[in-house]
Amino acid sequence: METSVVFTKRDVNTCSRKAMKGGWKSAIFIIFVEFGERFAYYGVSGNLITYLTVVLKQPLSTAAKNVNLWHGVSAIFPILGGFLADSFFGRFNTIVFSSLTYLLGLVLLVISVEAIPLNHRMLPFFVALYVINIGEGGHRPCIQTFAADQFDNSLSEEKAAKSSFFNWWYLGIVIGATTSILVVIYVQDNVGWGWGFAIPTIVVALALGVFLFRKNTYRREDPVGSPFTKVAHVIVAAFRKRRLSPENGRGMCVKEEEIGDTIIHPLAHTNQFRFLDKAAIITETDVLSGESNHWRLCTVNQVEQVKLLLRLVPIWLSCLMFAVVIAQLSTFYTKQASTLVRTIGSTNFQLPPASLQVLPGLTILTAVPLYERLLIPTARRLTGHPSGITMLQRIGFGILLSILTMIVSALVESKRVRIATEHGLLDNPKITVPMSVWWLVPQYVLMGISDVFTIVGLQELFYDQVPDEMRSMGAAAYLSVLGVGSFMSSALISMIQGITAGHGGDEWLKGDNLNRAHLDYFYWVLACLSGLSLILYVVLAKGYVYKEAQRDGEEV
Repeated sequence: METSVVFTKRDVNTCSRKAMKGGWKSAIFIIFVEFGERFAYYGVSGNLITYLTVVLKQPLSTAAKNVNLWHGVSAIFPILGGFLADSFFGRFNTIVFSSLTYLLGLVLLVISVEAIPLNHRMLPFFVALYVINIGEGGHRPCIQTFAADQFDNSLSEEKAAKSSFFNWWYLGIVIGATTSILVVIYVQDNVGWGWGFAIPTIVVALALGVFLFRKNTYRREDPVGSPFTKVAHVIVAAFRKRRLSPENGRGMCVKEEEIGDTIIHPLAHTNQFRFLDKAAIITETDVLSGESNHWRLCTVNQVEQVKLLLRLVPIWLSCLMFAVVIAQLSTFYTKQASTLVRTIGSTNFQLPPASLQVLPGLTILTAVPLYERLLIPTARRLTGHPSGITMLQRIGFGILLSILTMIVSALVESKRVRIATEHGLLDNPKITVPMSVWWLVPQYVLMGISDVFTIVGLQELFYDQVPDEMRSMGAAAYLSVLGVGSFMSSALISMIQGITAGHGGDEWLKGDNLNRAHLDYFYWVLACLSGLSLILYVVLAKGYVYKEAQRDGEEV
């Protein structure tokens, strides 16, 4: 539930100005810049493992680790970007600066591929990749939050539009990614890497121009100071009063707080993390001091805001294995496809291995409208819930589907290795296995369906269930799930290689020969770990308390 907002007389002009800006007429242009960024990101990442193994000649396991590391950093940097946006620069300014940085990284990538000799290319290529990551760090936590800010919860029609926003936003992202995979990866494999990286550069430049063209129509939120400082206030104040109980104090500090011109009702008091409630106990010292010392006394609302963040930590942890599963899409899935028959019908046209990454996108393009128009109304009638199912139920169902995805992936890989064995190809990895690449379609489709549930659910959860002034940080927290999952995928590869090498048998995931890499065993390990993760998630989700505003006249 969202925090309810009460306006005073001085807010009438502010409301009028807000009504003239924002809404879908502004959000649609923000989607354009996100389309450009996603187009560029998948244009770089979708075929990155191919460039590393084929052009830069890295071993498969090394290339997979490098791809996972790059994905991980791109999803961790938004924590810093979200902090800077919420604390100092505001979301609009951060989006503009980070988009320019992103564009610079893409230009450097084109230069490294076209102008630098191959034997000196490794360092400048990776420098360009990580400059792109810096741009991602400011863009990703702000752009979705900035678009959602265009819908005012105090206007009923905009609040209704916002309830569908996250589904259609993700649909826009998928269109950008799908278009990139269809066009850019084909160009990279059949025309050249220079043009393959130049096209995303041009698209980002055009998208940024469209975004800036409508800059005067956007609703903008001012930065409100460091969220980390506010969290520290509550923790320190609670620790200083750790020996107090409410009976020993002069009551609890309850008052309305302002963000700009808007007065926000306090959040409803909850019984979780009750130790933190001590931060809001008013003592004789607080009364006599005559001034507000945030390191000694916080409001009940400030305490409840910190509780919101703490409640999300267990959910964040229990979703990490889902992100490990997602990481396989741009690494081992692509290498699997490269070993199979990729011709279409009786033609000689061969699908680029990475182009199969379009399948999750196409699945999402189909699934989101069905979810919005069919599943939600049906579930709403059955459950009585406004959204049909809760955010946590949506995430959990996606995690369940990710387990099924790994099981299907393991079975298909076992079949691929069996066919390679029957044809004497185990030690001939460069010869195509006589098995159609279309056998991989089910695992890609299942990955797309699980994304519709878990990824969109995480986006909504980490937007809706954080304090309003920390929403860029909330978006960064959701993205960091994917980043840490990528790091965990790299760590699991190294761990499994070490364990299997130490037992004297075949080392898993070794070298460039996928036929002897035991990739199917790796997928079974991921399925088992994801099953344990789902059990943990269900236990934690059952005890989760959703955000709720305090009702008028309600006592703490």
